[in-house]
Amino acid sequence: MSAPLARRSAPLLERRVLGPYVVLSTIDRLARPRPGQFYMLATAERWGGGEGERPFLARAVSVMRTHEDGVIEFLLEDVGPGTKRLCELEAGQELTILGPFGNGFSASGSETLLVGGGIGIAPLLELQDTWGGLALLGFRDAEHAEGARLFTDAVVATDDGSVGHRGLVTDLLDRELERAPTSIRACGPPALLHAVKDRARRHGVPAELALEAPMACGFGACYGCVVATVDGYKRVCLDGPVFEAAVLA
Repeated sequence: MSAPLARRSAPLLERRVLGPYVVLSTIDRLARPRPGQFYMLATAERWGGGEGERPFLARAVSVMRTHEDGVIEFLLEDVGPGTKRLCELEAGQELTILGPFGNGFSASGSETLLVGGGIGIAPLLELQDTWGGLALLGFRDAEHAEGARLFTDAVVATDDGSVGHRGLVTDLLDRELERAPTSIRACGPPALLHAVKDRARRHGVPAELALEAPMACGFGACYGCVVATVDGYKRVCLDGPVFEAAVLA
C-alpha cells in the first residue's frame, strides 16, 4: 500500500542505542512498507540549522522492521549532519517522513542467505522476520557487531577478529555457497555488493541486491542516483533500490 506523495509528521515513539547505532521507532498508518523499501527522513525541527545551513536534504533510510500496528523501525548511525540530527532525536519529538519508496525484495525462504555489511544489515532483518534465512553479517569491530543482536542466529565476521570470523563477510558467503542455497539477498557497501554479485553469477544462484546511493528526492525526479544496468542507466530510488544481480552491469 502506497502513501500520498506528501511529507507528513510522525511522532518518535522510541529511541534506543545499539552499539554505535540508533534505532528509531515511529508510526505510519497510511502505508505498509515492504522489506527493502525506504523513507526520506528529516527532523521536524533543527533541520537546515547547522553549519552552512546543513542538512538541507532529507536522508534516505531503509525500513528495518515493521509491526502490525503501523509501527516502523529504522537503523541509523551518526556519520554526517543529517544522520547526526536524526540520531539526536528523543521519544516524543517529531520526524518528517516521506514514503515508502522503491521496489523491495521479493519473497525468500529458509534456504536464502542474507548477506549484510554495516548499516546495510537493516533491510535484511524484516526478511528474516518474515521468511527466515541465514544471516551472514560483516562489521568492522565488536562495537558495530552489536547490530547482529537484532537477528536470529546470525553468523558474524569482523575486520579485526574481535567477534566471530576474522575477515570479510564474503569469506562466510564462500563457505555457505558450497551448500547450494536457493537464493541470496544482500545489502551493504558497494564493494560488498559487487563481490556478492560476482559470486552469485559464478555459482548460478539468483540474488537480489539493495543498492545504496545518495538521493535528493527519493521518487525519481532528480536522476541523482542512477546506476548502470544491462538495460542502460536506472534510478536506484524508483527502479530499485533492490535489483536482481543479473541485470547490474
